Amino acid sequence: MARPCCKRKTSCCPTCDYFKPAGTPLHALEEVALPSDELEALRLADFEGLYHADAAERMGISRATFGRILEIARRKVVDALLHGKALRIQNEIQESDNNSSQISLDCEEKPTCE
Repeated sequence: MARPCCKRKTSCCPTCDYFKPAGTPLHALEEVALPSDELEALRLADFEGLYHADAAERMGISRATFGRILEIARRKVVDALLHGKALRIQNEIQESDNNSSQISLDCEEKPTCE
């Protein structure tokens, strides 16, 4: 039996839930789900340019776990881009780094990613 997932900190809320190829209706596309922790890993490593150890510390996870999350996230994004799939950002309950209570990713308490 696998261990339950630990809470992972996210620090911003994306402004949209889907990315898809232009000109194709959403209902006609295959979908790739990108959980909020995978989006946060992409943001910290690729957008902010943090080292894995620093990004893992911000998310409250080990560096090895961060590396696995990042690898999975990159694979999903590339799959969506190469195969014309819709990319859905999953709104999950995560721990905010502003306080220790659980907050839904789509709540208004978190700032948008900038």
